[in-house]
Amino acid sequence: MKAMLGSIPLALYFAMAAYAAGPVDTVTVYKSPTCSCCNGWVEYMRENGFAVQTVDRENLVDIKKELGLTDGRLMSCHTAVVDGYVIEGHVPADDVRRLLSERPDVVGITAPGMPQLSPGMHSVKPENYDVLTFDSEGRIETFSSY
Repeated sequence: MKAMLGSIPLALYFAMAAYAAGPVDTVTVYKSPTCSCCNGWVEYMRENGFAVQTVDRENLVDIKKELGLTDGRLMSCHTAVVDGYVIEGHVPADDVRRLLSERPDVVGITAPGMPQLSPGMHSVKPENYDVLTFDSEGRIETFSSY
């Protein structure tokens, strides 16, 4: 690479290095500006290697429905989008990585409600709840159990 460095622009060299390191998944999180558990999940995701953008909103129901999350039983406090998938609530980072790796035909995954032992709540190690998939036809399946 050193021999080639003189023959390519420096910006291209850094772009090639970033590509070789692998893409960074950017998560856009729609959340309440005052919710501490939402902020906790955002920090947890950053600590787990995700680039995170936040969008503060007072009313989150409209964005949830716009993104295809229409079943109120599946909703939580914040809604995220990554690479075309909806991530609802306190979903562990490993589940997000698995979703992006397996790419199932679903709208997204959710940790309904606000599980007490979940990332962003009272534990970085998920315990005592399920992460579910949901699709545009209303089908719901278990993705992970903790």
